[in-house]
Amino acid sequence: MIENIPFIKNTDKENFFLLAGPCVVENEENVFQIAEKVIEITNKLQIPFIFKASFRKANRSRLDSFTGIGDIKALRILGKVREQLKVPIVTDIHTEEDAAMAAEYVDILQIPAFLCRQTSLLVAAAKTGKIVNIKKGQFLAPASMKFAVDKVLESGNEKVMITDRGTMFGYQDLIVDYRGIPEMQKFGYPVVLDITHSLQQPNQASGVTGGRPDLIETVARAGIAVGVDGIFVETHPDPANAKSDGANMLHLNYLEKLLYNLLEIRKTITRL
Repeated sequence: MIENIPFIKNTDKENFFLLAGPCVVENEENVFQIAEKVIEITNKLQIPFIFKASFRKANRSRLDSFTGIGDIKALRILGKVREQLKVPIVTDIHTEEDAAMAAEYVDILQIPAFLCRQTSLLVAAAKTGKIVNIKKGQFLAPASMKFAVDKVLESGNEKVMITDRGTMFGYQDLIVDYRGIPEMQKFGYPVVLDITHSLQQPNQASGVTGGRPDLIETVARAGIAVGVDGIFVETHPDPANAKSDGANMLHLNYLEKLLYNLLEIRKTITRL
């Protein structure tokens, strides 16, 4: 399925694929800066790459949190990145109306974890004919994701991906159960590990989510070791001043070294 995505490259290699970019579209300059750098890195390392950015962030703790620059304005920027840089795009959707709107500009519609059981949203995404990437709810067992996948399949769309982003561990932490990766791969669709969101520390008293970016490589190495098909990393040239999720994002300067190390692990796993 991945090899059929428009503009995807390097699918003839035995490498994992990468979904990466900023949490949200902040402005055109920022989006292009990140996309161009990640394209340069992934072409060098021969990693299939899909650019990720949300056109809107609907799941914010506080009313004064940044949610976006405007839906159409942000989607047009993503569409411009897609056409000018020849890279596939994934973005989140939150409502049935979002599905058709976003599908005009992107290749993959992503269902946020907290909406993975929202039947009407899954059906609307499926009916666009785009790939649907369903994030596993922090509250769900891996086996339960079969029912989310079935909603897309039974709506006439067999283009599905599943992304694990950790499971709730108390009120303010997440933990990755790596047993879930091969369990969800049994469904027959690519499974992605969302590295950066798995390291979030939600429900902080400040209303601003925390994170552990110092553990990004630890979680990523383990995911590659158990054979995940793809990884998801939010990255930014200045995480401390990012407008959303900066606390758990990877600095753009560290991405190439991380991916190089993960490829070395992948080579070993492939030989086993």
